[in-house]
Formats: sequence, C-alpha cells, structure tokens
Amino acid sequence: MAGSVNKVILIGNVGADPEIRRTQDGRGIANLRIATSESWKDKNSGERREKTEWHTVVVFSEGLVKVIEQYVKKGSKVYLEGALQTRKWQDQQGADRYSTEIVLQGFNSTLTLLDSAGGRGGNSGEHSGDDDGASQAAGNGGGTRGRPAQQQYSQQADMDDDIPF
Repeated sequence: MAGSVNKVILIGNVGADPEIRRTQDGRGIANLRIATSESWKDKNSGERREKTEWHTVVVFSEGLVKVIEQYVKKGSKVYLEGALQTRKWQDQQGADRYSTEIVLQGFNSTLTLLDSAGGRGGNSGEHSGDDDGASQAAGNGGGTRGRPAQQQYSQQADMDDDIPF
C-alpha cells in the first residue's frame, strides 16, 4: 500500500461544557466529550432501542480552541474531523494504561457548529485549520434575523494572497 489515512468524522452532541486548559506558554487545549447515538427497532420485542457511544476529543488548534471557548456548551451539536491517536500513560499503581482520543490539530482538522444561531450552542459556524482565530467570519447565505445561517472561519481565505505564482 502506497499510503494510509487516519481520519475520523463525527456528528454528535457535547456531553459536558468543554474543559479549556493552557500550556505554560499560553496555548489553549480544549477537551470535549462527544456522544453519538444510533437507534433501531428491536425485531423480537418491537421496542425502540438506542446505543450511545462516547468519544474523547482533544483540540490543539488555537483557532478551534477560541471558537470552542466562545460558542460550544453542553448539548451543542457539532460536526468534527480529526485523527485517532493512542497515548500511553501510567496509573497510580504504575501500570501501563492506554487512551485513544480524537485529536484536532493542524490543517487536517475541522469543527462545525450545527446548532441554529439562537440554539443551545450559540452561533452556528465552521472553523478549520490552525490559524490564530483572527480571520473574519464570512456568512454563506440564508440567515434569519440578519444573521448568516452558517459562519465560516478559515485561514485558507487569508492564504490566497500569499500564493507565490
């Protein structure tokens, strides 16, 4: 095989308010717990069944952390793209433990807020990449009460000016 792909796409609900931490040099790190659910009708009993899966998400991209800090709350519906990473750590007894997380870092990460502009999670918007959050929001039509239906935050718009050819 010539290459490989490590990509995770989730659409789910935030289970608790995001935890925002800062490194010693001031960079933000956001931790989220995302719930995804599937439901079906049980063939034997005819009852509706539901299964919820919980995912740990760690966000290192500074621009995404700023968006999460401002707009994401418990109950927010989000679309995200990231990569799986497993890290090894030791518990209090010294035993090796492993945690697999979805990591949003760099230009291969995306976060889109799927709530309505007045919904539980605040403004609806999309943010991708590893910018500093300084790019402006650009609506893409169809909003209510003078607000765009979706806001996009992206460093790609800023990068168009820097193309050397």
